[in-house]
Parts: sequence; C-alpha cells; structure tokens
Amino acid sequence: MNELMETGETSLLSIDLDAIQANWRILDARNGATETGAVVKADGYGLGLEPVANALWTAGARRFYVAQSGEGERLRRILPDATIVILAPVLPQGFARCRATALIPSLNGPEALRFWKNDAKANRSALPAMLHIDSGMTRLGFDDATFPSVFAELSDAECAAITEVSSHLACADEPSHPLNLEQLNRFQAATASVPSSIHRSFANSSGLFLSQAFSEFGARPGMALYGLNPTSVNPNPMRAVVNLQVRILQTRVLERDERVGYGATASAEAGSRIAVIAAGYADGLHRCIGGAGRVWINGEAAPILGRISMDLITVDVSHMLESQVVPGGWAEVIGPHQSADDLAAATGTIGYEILTSLGARYQRQYMPLTPEMSA
Repeated sequence: MNELMETGETSLLSIDLDAIQANWRILDARNGATETGAVVKADGYGLGLEPVANALWTAGARRFYVAQSGEGERLRRILPDATIVILAPVLPQGFARCRATALIPSLNGPEALRFWKNDAKANRSALPAMLHIDSGMTRLGFDDATFPSVFAELSDAECAAITEVSSHLACADEPSHPLNLEQLNRFQAATASVPSSIHRSFANSSGLFLSQAFSEFGARPGMALYGLNPTSVNPNPMRAVVNLQVRILQTRVLERDERVGYGATASAEAGSRIAVIAAGYADGLHRCIGGAGRVWINGEAAPILGRISMDLITVDVSHMLESQVVPGGWAEVIGPHQSADDLAAATGTIGYEILTSLGARYQRQYMPLTPEMSA
C-alpha cells in the first residue's frame, strides 16, 4: 500500500481516472462517428464530480448530462466550455438559472413545452433545449406517437433552439428483451422528420452493446464509465475504476457459542475467530449485505456475519492464519476479488446504487495522483 494507506485512516477509496478515460474511449469507439456524451449526475456517480468531469473532458467528452440544475451550475464552474444538459424536468422558475449558466433544459412533455414557450415570450428568445420522447419506458417524455405533430407545430425560431432530441432505453441490459427493438423503431419513427442538424441521442451504456442499429445516434453512457458491467450476460469489457479497502480494527476468538450483531441474526461456534472492520451502512454498505456478503483479506474470502452496523462489519476469519488477519490490516470491499457489481449482487441491488451510496467518510485517492487531488 502507498503512503496514504499508512496515515491511520480507517478506509481508502481509490478512484482510477485513467480507467474512466479509457472506458469513455471504449464506448466512443463503439458509437462510430456519432457523438458520445457522458452522464455525470449524482456527483459523478458518487465518485466526485470535479475529478471525474475533468478526466472525461481530457478524454474527449464535450457533452455532459446531469439530473438537476444545481448539478449543472456546479459542472459549469468546472467545465466552462462544455455542453451541459439537465435530464430531469425544469420548473418555470428554473429557466432563469439555465439562462444564467448556459444549461440546456430537457422538455419532457406538453406542460414543460408550455413553460419553455412562456419563458421565450418573456425573454424574447427561446432558450436552447432538449426534447425528450417516451419510446416505451413510460416515465418522462412526449408520447412518441404524437411527437411528430408537436415538433411540426414549433415555429422556426423555436425549432432553431432545439439542440437535441432524445429517448431512454428501459431494458438495454437484457439484450434479448423485445422492448429494445420496439423502442428503437418507435424512436426512429418519431424523429424521422427531425432535421439532421439536431443532435439525436438514444443509447445508454448497455445500449452501446446492442446491435449496431442502436449506435446510429448520439449516446449518453453513464454506469459503464465508472467500471460497471453494461453487458450483464458477458464478462465486463470495462476497466475497473473503484477500489475500496477498510481497516481491520479488532480480532477475537470466541470462548463459547455466540450470536452476532443486531437482532442476533447470525451465530458463531466456540473457537471461531472473528474480525471487525471499519465500515458500515453510514458508509454506503447496506445493512442487508450481512449473510450473503463477504470481504477479502490477503486474497481469501471472509464471510460477513450478521447485520451490517452503522460503522462496523463483523466477518468470519476462522479459516485464515492468525498472522494474516491483524488489527490495522486491510480488508478489500471492492477491488480485484470483488467488483461493485459483485457487491451489488450480494446486496440484492445494482452497481449504480453501490457507487452512488459510497460515503463521505472514506479517505479518497484519485489515480493518477496529482498534488491538487492529494491536497
């Protein structure tokens, strides 16, 4: 371990910025000649908006997507020249913020379109905007069947202000799901009359691993940038980004049969050796991991015993040599032996939730390490 791991910190979350850049380039290569953006919402999927956004900009990304105006304003301070699109609906009072910081709002239906037109009338100019089409996810967006008529009714000035038309795949992580092709056909039909000068975006991370037809438009990858597997049924083609190590705080040998943790949901026999490590659900390791989850110590799996506490996790190390498990040593929570996707599977969730839940208490280290990042 490097010197950062010898300062007494009880955890180290390492984030490989080179890997994020490499992942964007992998996705961009799959997208052919069309533009590949980058989704950096939720603080860069929990990994830190500023270092993540700067790394992606250096890699070549120029179009970025966030969920909220506040995220967009923060990103604008980091990347003054980027195209920044807000994915969630912007309420009427939010258009002034978009104008002030050159953010592109997403118009997700007739009501949002009306808000946008009222803002244009009040300011005597239409704010650049994205039109979002619902092609089958049934969440946000204009109905794909009525969208052509909605678009045809825009004035020339309004049409000139539309910078992008998009939709979102619901089942791209299931390659054989029939809704994928249905959504593609619906999006193609809905946007047939949209001028080629307007950017069209469709594929998410998993969508870029479907057939070539899904890569005919711009793409908005998110999860795969951060090392999560976009293919689900195949080995992960992305480079690992996250490594999480936490300290072993205590080891003990049980003198009698005992129950372990809150609710006494687990038990351990007399003679068992247990270790307590320095992380818990306050750090994004969900309470329900206990029982199915494990950590890795010196290359060996240590099953989690009982429920995760707020700050602590108990693991069974009875099968390991005493010299392998000592207070002050390290346990791998995410790393070469267990990816964020693996941890998510043990938790009964998805890798997105694991990454975006990683807590603020971790000592963070960005690789390659620079003086600014280590300050």
